[in-house]
Amino acid sequence: MNTPIIRADLVTSSDGPFVAAAELTQRESRETSLHSHPRGQLMGALNGLVSVGVNRQQWVVPAIHAIWIPPHYEHSVRSHGPFSGWSVFIAEDRCAALPAEPRAIRTTSLLREAVHRAAGWPGTALDPQQVRIAEVILDELAASKAESLGLPAPDDARLARITDALAANLADARRLEEWAAWAGLSPRTLSRQFVAQTGMSFAQWRQQARLLRALELVADGVSVTAIALELGYDNISAFIDMFRRATGTTPGRYRVEGVGARGCLRESG
Repeated sequence: MNTPIIRADLVTSSDGPFVAAAELTQRESRETSLHSHPRGQLMGALNGLVSVGVNRQQWVVPAIHAIWIPPHYEHSVRSHGPFSGWSVFIAEDRCAALPAEPRAIRTTSLLREAVHRAAGWPGTALDPQQVRIAEVILDELAASKAESLGLPAPDDARLARITDALAANLADARRLEEWAAWAGLSPRTLSRQFVAQTGMSFAQWRQQARLLRALELVADGVSVTAIALELGYDNISAFIDMFRRATGTTPGRYRVEGVGARGCLRESG
């Protein structure tokens, strides 16, 4: 059974403080079925990794990233093993200036520290100092840039069969023409429908799936060599190059940044 991360009234009602936050550490996996609420929610991982289902996409939330879910958007949440995470719930009337669509963001140290402070509040009226910290959270979210941490799912059953098979074995190096024959499609139809239904080419979708899996494995402390092999890269350099182009840093540096963020929050508590 999931431990509630915060009082129910601070999620379901816009009454009370316009920002309510909480942190949670849990040894077992956590899963929340599809639901929605009137407050917007910003959720992030401190340790481990969380997947969020929203808008027919799976969004991966590795450490130092967060997912913004505007009010009334249906979403589901699943952690991959033990994790520590946080959530901020923002009153609906304060969400007008915030992103109107769900997005993944890379958090700043200022945002993480402000959330950590807010997580210690009792859920009552905010004093002037708390209001200033809450406004920092809103300002940081409003100024954030969208990150590519989502993977859209196709509607067509034949395309879904391909994406399911790829997700089960990302090292599978079959070309588009081979996948089309396997699913009973012409290569042209597969190529056209992939873009129409996911907004990505087949090659882009496969690379994004590999990147998101790599982020999961990096968060779990798996070696770069093992990750490259699992994802089907011929050599480690090719994998590191892909990771750097997608994230702006290397897998090793990305892991260090995530550990540094978690350590900073623990020390400040």
